[in-house]
Amino acid sequence: MSIKIDGNSLRIEDVVNVARHNEKVELSGDAVMRIKKCRRMLEDKIEKKEIMYGVNTGIGELVNVVLNDEQIKQFQKYLVYNHAAGIGEPVPVEHVRAAMLSRINVHAKGHSGCRLEITQTYVDMLNKGITPVVCEKGSVGACGDLAPMSQIALSLLGEGECFYEGKRMPTKDAMDKAGIPVPGLKARDGLAAINGSNLITGIGSLIIYDTERWIKQAEIAASMSLEALLANMKPYDTRLHELRGFKGAVTTAANIRSIINGSDLATGKVKVKVQDAYSMRSTPQIIGALRDHLAYARKQFEIELNGVADNPIFLPDEDTVLTGANFQGVPISMPLDMVGAGITMISVLSERRLNRLLNPALSVGLPAFLTKGAGMFSGHMLSQYTADMMIVEQRILSMPACVQSIPAAADQEDFVSMGMNTALKTKQILDNAYGVLGIEFIAAAQALDFRDFNFGKGTKAAHKAVRSVVAHLEEDRPLFKDHNNMKQAVKECKVLEAVENEIGELKTSW
Repeated sequence: MSIKIDGNSLRIEDVVNVARHNEKVELSGDAVMRIKKCRRMLEDKIEKKEIMYGVNTGIGELVNVVLNDEQIKQFQKYLVYNHAAGIGEPVPVEHVRAAMLSRINVHAKGHSGCRLEITQTYVDMLNKGITPVVCEKGSVGACGDLAPMSQIALSLLGEGECFYEGKRMPTKDAMDKAGIPVPGLKARDGLAAINGSNLITGIGSLIIYDTERWIKQAEIAASMSLEALLANMKPYDTRLHELRGFKGAVTTAANIRSIINGSDLATGKVKVKVQDAYSMRSTPQIIGALRDHLAYARKQFEIELNGVADNPIFLPDEDTVLTGANFQGVPISMPLDMVGAGITMISVLSERRLNRLLNPALSVGLPAFLTKGAGMFSGHMLSQYTADMMIVEQRILSMPACVQSIPAAADQEDFVSMGMNTALKTKQILDNAYGVLGIEFIAAAQALDFRDFNFGKGTKAAHKAVRSVVAHLEEDRPLFKDHNNMKQAVKECKVLEAVENEIGELKTSW
């Protein structure tokens, strides 16, 4: 079955399925009618020689330059040419596919004024696996992602490069092989293809989806460490968190209780301290805070996915053209900035638990650095170094990009979102987080090997999943393979899958 694109019901899960899993898409009948109706209105206004930004005028600081009939025909091509000004390596295929899907859904609203052939060409390219090559850097997130979206739009002219059938090739060759006609660009078509923060939206949607799964694994890693450190479980009582009222904290506490359920630690058979350090007893409040923010970020991104992010905007029912700034990336870059900061915060929490596992003064009887041969062996001492390095990088990257505006276009575009910086740095923060959490998983599994009591059902499943990737450290060996393999396992949600297969799906807050 294909996903119906109607302009109103696109969800983050749809973006994931199309971008990563190559699910087919099709325009709904209503969307086709709206696109055609809007185009008729635009063509009527062109015929009447009404002045419309980006249709028969220049753009940016050149908005007051009115184009003649011949210039209108050529303008859209040159618009795409001069905006395809990015730099750097190609962004991943899934990011470009996500951006294209986001742009298709904007057109489906029926307020962009492009020809149906433009939108349908993007639909056909998604369905047949043609992905334009797009440079990673160049967008300032207003007027939208102009540089990367222009590289995508080159395909509408049969120009640029693409990835097709596993190869990089000229787009025209791929379009010919796939049997997709090149539509060319007429009045308004080029600007309608590029004037929104669609690459930020696409990348951010994938990051949110992945972070929602990473946060569950953070709860699993915390549960393993809590058991290994003989934690007092009273701070996870649901009544405590319901009294304060934050939904994320209630959810995190419930998930950790579910994972540890059946443990001697939970039933009181194991002697524990009256009160633990913050890194142990504050876990629901800290992880829960990111849960709550993720729920907000998801809401903002799904509003954007189904909104009219364009300029100008055409209202066919009212025969009106509105100019504004719906391309502005701040409404999504600001929440995405905070997602990155939240991931960093939870990574710091993970490292603090790791420190307690390794430090014999804090580990409640565990051997120093989780090795029986401390002195001859260093155990997991250097694992902490690696985690610390990644966390410092995360901290550096956690400075918000949305406050970093640099004016452009002769100060016509004097405040921009810098949302592409947000997307790229948040992606790197999450990539590091896979590694930080992977190292805690390794250490927690090693620590549990030294404990002799009955663990929770979820903890046992998690321990087994870690051991399927990384063996017990009996004596020192090079750890880089263990670190990289476990990082990949976290990225692929291997531990999450094992735990949910054993105890059922962990709760979400969104």
